[in-house]
Amino acid sequence: MARGGARTANAARVLLALGAFALVPGVAAQTIAQAAPAQAAQKPPHPQPLPEPLVYLRDIDPSILQDMRYAGSNNFTGRRVAGYGAGECVLLREAAEALARVQQSLKSRNLSLKVYDCYRPRRAVRAFVTWVTRAPVADDPLLKRFHPKTERSELIKLGYIAAVSRHSLGDTVDLTLVELPEKAAPPFKRDVVYGACTGPAKQRAPDTSVDMGTSFDCFDTLSHTKAAEITPTQRRWRQTLVTAMAGHGFRNYAREWWHFTLRHAGPRRAFSVPIVPRAPSHRALPTSPQAPTARGEGGG
Repeated sequence: MARGGARTANAARVLLALGAFALVPGVAAQTIAQAAPAQAAQKPPHPQPLPEPLVYLRDIDPSILQDMRYAGSNNFTGRRVAGYGAGECVLLREAAEALARVQQSLKSRNLSLKVYDCYRPRRAVRAFVTWVTRAPVADDPLLKRFHPKTERSELIKLGYIAAVSRHSLGDTVDLTLVELPEKAAPPFKRDVVYGACTGPAKQRAPDTSVDMGTSFDCFDTLSHTKAAEITPTQRRWRQTLVTAMAGHGFRNYAREWWHFTLRHAGPRRAFSVPIVPRAPSHRALPTSPQAPTARGEGGG
């Protein structure tokens, strides 16, 4: 056969092979996918919209300060908690709007709210319980500051950690007060041994809030809102916060000065969606009618 004819025959055989190759289910698609640039496979997914009626607090009132502790390592577990993919406060719309009214009422006193935790995914609540039940023989000295007088294994029994949390309903928030203008604080360092949560404010982990007598998530009776051992100034700050929140429908949990729930009638639904970064534009999705209710109160 002439050289030109041989080339033609070879080309025909290649085309036939490719045609047969393409007919094998999934092979062609798999080959194309493998040839795609590696960075395309590593591209992060777009943030998912929140289900109604959850909203980002920043979209309602961006002036409220946020220090979302479970999205980082400055918390009693020492690490980012499951479900907290972003340091964003998420709440029911009515709770966020009520919180904005509290913020407005504090402006004339040069005070601001600062939130530590808002909506809490149910997976995070389970992670807290696991953290207690799988406690090591010896407590981490860097985390003992959160429960200086109590063994980690006792936190569930004493009611500090609960298997069900009101936070999962989106109507509950942990927060404090900050004097304006907000003062700078040293950065938090995970490898530093800070003072006990019940100790003097200057010895505790850095925070820009007023001195409430304990730090946030302090598993101690001194955290009880009406604890007798706190100073008159600390008691006044706690009362200022309770009064401001009560004026717009929030009730305080007596065992935690920072914990408030919006009063409302009827049961709420618990959510399990993770907290993700705010998208440039997002819309709410319908709430699942099969989500279970939550009635717990403790656990931060």
